[in-house]
Amino acid sequence: MIAALRSHAAAALRSHAVAALRSHAVLGLFIAFLIAAPFLLSEFYVTLMNYIGLATLVTLGLVLLTGVAGLMSFGQQAFVGVGAYATGVVTTLYSGSPWLGLLAGMAATAFVALGLGLITVRLSGHYLPLSTIAWGISVYFAFGNLEVLGRYNGLQGIPPLSILGRTVDTGRESYVLIWLAALAALLAARNLLDSRAGRAIRALRFRATMAESFGIDTARLKLIIFLYAALLASLSGWLYAHFLRFVSPGAFNVNMGIEYLFMAVVGGASQVWGAVIGASILTLLKEWLKDLLPKLFEQSGNYEVIVFGLLMLMLLHHARDGLMPVFARLFRSRQPAPPPPAAAALARRPRLAPGEALLEVDAVHKNFGGLAAVNALSFAMRSGEILGLIGPNGAGKSTLFNLVTGVLPADGGAIRFLGERIDALPSRRIAQRGLARSFQHVNLMGAMSVLENVAIGAHLRGTKGSVAAMLRLDRDEERSLRYEAAQQIARVGLGAHLSDAAGSLPLGQQRVVEIARALAADPLLLLLDEPAAGLRLQEKQALAALLRRLRDEGMSILLVEHDMDFVMGLVDRLVVMDFGEKIAEGLPREIQGNPAVIEAYLGGIE
Repeated sequence: MIAALRSHAAAALRSHAVAALRSHAVLGLFIAFLIAAPFLLSEFYVTLMNYIGLATLVTLGLVLLTGVAGLMSFGQQAFVGVGAYATGVVTTLYSGSPWLGLLAGMAATAFVALGLGLITVRLSGHYLPLSTIAWGISVYFAFGNLEVLGRYNGLQGIPPLSILGRTVDTGRESYVLIWLAALAALLAARNLLDSRAGRAIRALRFRATMAESFGIDTARLKLIIFLYAALLASLSGWLYAHFLRFVSPGAFNVNMGIEYLFMAVVGGASQVWGAVIGASILTLLKEWLKDLLPKLFEQSGNYEVIVFGLLMLMLLHHARDGLMPVFARLFRSRQPAPPPPAAAALARRPRLAPGEALLEVDAVHKNFGGLAAVNALSFAMRSGEILGLIGPNGAGKSTLFNLVTGVLPADGGAIRFLGERIDALPSRRIAQRGLARSFQHVNLMGAMSVLENVAIGAHLRGTKGSVAAMLRLDRDEERSLRYEAAQQIARVGLGAHLSDAAGSLPLGQQRVVEIARALAADPLLLLLDEPAAGLRLQEKQALAALLRRLRDEGMSILLVEHDMDFVMGLVDRLVVMDFGEKIAEGLPREIQGNPAVIEAYLGGIE
């Protein structure tokens, strides 16, 4: 058996190494093409490559902002304009250095982006894209109406860049600088998404509540991504201004914002290298169609817009995730990835002695309009026990659970954890104190691997941020986080599924993955919201055995359930709820014969 496992792991390692080698070979070929392009291509196509590089920087910001974090933006062209106009003003009106113009552009962009971001990232639904269109139009008209910016005539005579005394005043010289910036940004973004911060960013789009429950400050993280995307756009604008040596408002209208978003969607809105593919395809098509279509229709017109629309419909029908995932399948390993190598252990919380006061719920209220979902409920639990919270459907169990974990604010009463009131704290602050939870409805990132999902649970046990991730300075910590996640997955019996997509597992195993994710947070109290819901008998038995093993290891568990058969042989004590109120509390055998409990479940006694 051991020999077979070792053989399987060795085969997986070899297959993974081959896939990684292919991926590195493709990256090497791309870099080789970038190096050779200015020597092989005509001046016209070198100029097009420059435009592709500039568009890649903006599109990459949209990949992170819209495709990964889920913040739709039609206004990135405004930040391109801020960067371009800032350096234009510094260099033409004040005779400053272009490098001073870069600092001015970045500072101005950061100021504008932070101001807009504090308002914009709090919006949701259709309000978010509408707001980006609104401020994109506003910035465009500001460029065209300010005298200092040359109004609609723009700014001319912007000087070329100078590096180490060498003037960058040709398309081929600009090409080197533009693509160095684009390649550095692409590699930094790839590093970012393969990190602790990257997992948190990927959770923003559909799993913000889950992310907050594991200590991720989602509002702050959204603002960081919004700012980063804006700075990439500003860098593109600075390069654009010194490449063309002229800026005017026409290059920064709302149509350009839509075009950048098209590039992100065509390449793959959640794929870093999709930014290059989308920018290349749309830039080249736009130029080719401008020449081809007027000849085809024998009259001038913006026919390329019609063709773009038709191509977009075809793409969304056949490859809704863009083209990059299609290409990525060619280099993806069909064997599971090998388990993470052993790494330094993460710090753990001091364990509590059995019987210590742990959680106290004191006369807690929660109303939804005229409905009292939780009404003056009180109970306490001590460390080292499994406390079951049961009741019929609609009794208020999950509402109370959300009050304890900070998902909902209490309307009255107090909740204390280790003697400290937590009822006024947000979820991420409660998580910092040692509470970790699962959800009533499975709350996993379905496309991410089991390992990555569980590693989100260990988020608070790391400290490295976005900048360290981009510069690859977080590798030691990242190895420890992934190794911890692998250990917790093995602990719950799913070690064979490390590299499987979480959404591909059966419901019972997905619920166990949620438990592993909570355990990765090294909690003092594990809160499980209906973990047996939807499970078959054998799955329930396996789950009960796992929870008993965790209790024997010293874990304290608050279990919300409505399945009396599941909890009776598992928990140490029970609290029974009905219509938001506590109707009984005690040992399982006491609860089984309690008339009020029988009344709640069966409707009365003959």
